Amino acid sequence: MDRLDEFRTIIRTILIDYARDPFAVGELQCEQVIDRDADRYLLLVVGRDHEGRHVDFPLIHIDVIDGKLWVQNDGTEYGVAQELIDAGVPEDRIVLGFLPPDMRPQPEGAAA
Repeated sequence: MDRLDEFRTIIRTILIDYARDPFAVGELQCEQVIDRDADRYLLLVVGRDHEGRHVDFPLIHIDVIDGKLWVQNDGTEYGVAQELIDAGVPEDRIVLGFLPPDMRPQPEGAAA
């Protein structure tokens, strides 16, 4: 398995782990949306909140673009980028796409 396939497996594992955790309020559940052709990975929260309103939003959205993992949305408390790092993905392969380019952390030694 090459590194990119390993990273894809890590992403899917993280999504599965989050999907298992039940919500404390409302009738909410997580749905994994995995598009292998487009290399797009989402975890959607769907259902009804504690007031009965319909809920449908991405908790996690990661795209694989040019060999890097682009975190497009991160609604987790711990941080999905940190989870990727904890699972063995090098920091220089992770892009925080939800931040403006001038605010993204630069890998060690990168030109300013």
